[in-house]
Amino acid sequence: MAIPSDRRYSESHEWFRVEGNIVTVGITKHATDELTDITYVEMNPVGTDVSPGGAVGEVESVKTTAEVFSVVGGTIREVNETLGGDPSILNEDPYDAGWLLKLEVDDASALDGLMDDKAYEQLHG
Repeated sequence: MAIPSDRRYSESHEWFRVEGNIVTVGITKHATDELTDITYVEMNPVGTDVSPGGAVGEVESVKTTAEVFSVVGGTIREVNETLGGDPSILNEDPYDAGWLLKLEVDDASALDGLMDDKAYEQLHG
């Protein structure tokens, strides 16, 4: 699966795509491969304020539970409710249908320090 070039990637395997003042957050294919079969996804509710570096939810698998973090602060405006009924979507399509949440942000500049697709692929491709 190709790593999309339209987003930034953290060392803890989250991806961030900016569209205006909305940042969509998800986890990478590398992360889903490491977690194996994802069995449960829980994100903080819509309206929650998130601090830079703060946890926004968790993903559980048959192997472990992993927290999901955001490098940017903002307010959660949308959560991918489809994952609650079918968390396996994350394993199948982590970059599109498996997005986790959308944050409304005032300043997305913290994303500038993250890896682009080529740098992430060199480390975890």
